Amino acid sequence: MLRGRAERDLRITLFGAQTTMPVLIAPTAFHRLADPEGECATARAAAAAGAIMITGMASTVAVADVAKAGGADLTLWFQLYLQPEPAVTEELVRRAEDAGCRALVVTVDSPVFGSRERDLRNGFEDLPAGLSCENMRGLGGDSGVRPIAMLPGLSWEHIDRLRAVTELPIILKGLMHPADAMLAAAHGVSGVIVSNHGGRQLDAAVATIDALADVVRAVDVPVLVDGGIRRGTDVVKALALGATAVAIGRPVVWGLAARGESGVVQVLAVLHAELERALALCGCGSPAEVTRDLVQEVRC
Repeated sequence: MLRGRAERDLRITLFGAQTTMPVLIAPTAFHRLADPEGECATARAAAAAGAIMITGMASTVAVADVAKAGGADLTLWFQLYLQPEPAVTEELVRRAEDAGCRALVVTVDSPVFGSRERDLRNGFEDLPAGLSCENMRGLGGDSGVRPIAMLPGLSWEHIDRLRAVTELPIILKGLMHPADAMLAAAHGVSGVIVSNHGGRQLDAAVATIDALADVVRAVDVPVLVDGGIRRGTDVVKALALGATAVAIGRPVVWGLAARGESGVVQVLAVLHAELERALALCGCGSPAEVTRDLVQEVRC
């Protein structure tokens, strides 16, 4: 049906924060490899665009400095790998809370590192001199920078312990199966992100767009999705399959590498314009009007 609207309202609200469109900045590591300002530039771009930024635990700028760079206009979430030492995890949570982060995004698809063959081919083993994972500096009384540890025994008990030490919303990132999403909801998480870690963990994992609808049907909490979002039409497809919002990772880093802060602003502006046009051509006045019948699933 044609709505005949001159302007479309792309805003959504997630956990009390309003965004200009249903597109978040996904957590990605090492932004200072792409631009000297690193995550600070990304934060300023996110604030200017009214986008939620999920800053990575493997950030080359500490979370407090990312928050300061984005200022009052930035809604910041913190991505967290649960550490083997509970006290270290709690210290990271307190840093995120003190920085004003509004949610914790816990990555659960990495009990061990995947086989990063591209990194091996390129000889990428460590950050260049002068760069480090700043969120890992000074933890547990150490003066240096700890390595980020994986947690091979990651279990629902760890999520319960995290729930007991913070009142921030907890969102689990890396769920691909509806049964896991149901368990997550049962353990009190506020939302889930359907993610295969950009295809960089288990290389034979299903595409996130193919897993999305089943996860949405399984739970009543907000479901986000990342992976492969490149155009405004990709956002519409995800919304039609039930996603509350999408998150973009690689496009942000590409924009940052090309033009720094202004490059990230441009990436978000292009997605906003494409989404607005796609909604218009689908006869929708807002993301809330996107319905399941706008897409057809082909199951082999």
